Order: sequence, then C-alpha cells, then structure tokens
Amino acid sequence: MAGRVAGKVALVTGGAKGLGEADARALAAEGAQVVLTDVDEAGGQAVADDIGAVFKPQDVTDEARWQTIIDEIQRDFGALHVLVNNAGIVLPGSIESQTYAQYQAQMTVMADGTFLGSKYAIPLMAASGGGSIINMASVVSKLAYSGVVSYAAAKGAIEGMSRSIAAHCLESGYRIRCNSIHPGIINTPMVQNFGAQAGDVAVDAPQPPEGPLPAEAGVLGAPRNIADLVVFLASDESAFITAQEFVIDGGMSMLPAPLVHELQ
Repeated sequence: MAGRVAGKVALVTGGAKGLGEADARALAAEGAQVVLTDVDEAGGQAVADDIGAVFKPQDVTDEARWQTIIDEIQRDFGALHVLVNNAGIVLPGSIESQTYAQYQAQMTVMADGTFLGSKYAIPLMAASGGGSIINMASVVSKLAYSGVVSYAAAKGAIEGMSRSIAAHCLESGYRIRCNSIHPGIINTPMVQNFGAQAGDVAVDAPQPPEGPLPAEAGVLGAPRNIADLVVFLASDESAFITAQEFVIDGGMSMLPAPLVHELQ
C-alpha cells in the first residue's frame, strides 16, 4: 500500500546515516514530507537532496536549537505529525572502565535529546491534530551486557520516558501516540564503529540490504528492518497503539546468553 504517510510532516533526528537515514528514506517513499537533522551537515544534506527532504543541522543536546527547528517547521509546513527521536552515539565501556565524561556524553545525546525533542514537538503536534512520537531505544536496555553500561542506561531512560510521554499525551487529550523501538544488532556505521572499538566481528556477517531476515542471518539486522516498523508506527495503521515497546532483534533476545555474546 503506497502513500501510507502521505500528507504527514515527519522530523527524523540523526538522519545522515544508519537507522535515521533508513527511516527518513522509508517515510519519504511513503509520502511524508521529511525534515531530517544531524550534526553531519554534508551527510545529512546529501540524504535530503536524494529523497526530496529538508535538512537542518542540529545538535540534539542544544535546547535553543530544538526550539528554532520546531518554530521553522511550523512556519514552513504549518504542522508536525511524526517525530523520530533517533540520534545516538555509543562508546563501549563497563561500569569500571567507562569514564564519567563518556557516560555524560551518551546520556546527553540520547536521553536528553529525546526529552528535548518530545517536549518541544508536542505542542505543535497537538495543534496539528495529533500524531506519533517514535523513540529509538535498544534491546540492550532489556538484556545484560557489561560493555555498554552508559548506552544501556540512556536507552533504559528512553524506554521509561516513552511510557510517561504516552501517558501525558493520553491524559491531555492530545491524540499523540508515543512508542519505543528496541533494535538488536543492526548493520549500521555506528555498530560497525563500535565493533572496531570492542573487537567485534559479527557486523561483517553477510546481510541482505532489506527485507525479512533469513534464518541463517543470526541476529544481525538491516536498517530497513527497523524503518518498516517506523513507517507503521508513523502511519494511521497504528492509531490505537501507544506506550508500547517493540523489540525487533531477529530473535537475539531469545538466544542463550553464551551464544548471544559470541555473536555480539
């Protein structure tokens, strides 16, 4: 079914590459007017030019920039229906090896970025008749991995925040849904960079560019596997779904712990 989000205005953070790029491409292909943001100006502009979207440079930790971007979307499009809080970073480290600065960096980009984006988008979304906030969490907030303590903390914060945002919007009568997505290991530049830092070789496993995962692919997913869910949650097909957590990990969370760590 084409045009599943036709007529909607969607804002995607971290849209220059990885999951954000896949989300922006999928939403644009289904008819949305996409505004994508990133600190990578060259990469973000290239994606925007390719899909007919609008690019805006943004550091999601900058509160004033959030206010400016929402004001510009209201001025230029008159509405906002979809917010995908996707921007993120990962710096490997355990509770002993992780520095406080690394902890703060990850919490600020992901937890604070999601807080600020939702806070400033909600009034415009409510005035637009409602919509969908989609927050990118992670399966690591549900499983035990020693080497990503701060990343897990940030994603856990997003998980809990999403439920609170959903409750607030429901109680306020805003007709705004809020759900979180919990990807497993997805073949993105961020995962590849993390693998290089942590000595992980799983990201080199063969993987089709899109579509359902074959059984032999193990737990490595493609960005399009997540983007398909983003389109569904952005569309009116999910109009009765809010405050939910969607684990999409190719069965990773069902695997015995030793096997998961071998594949990690």
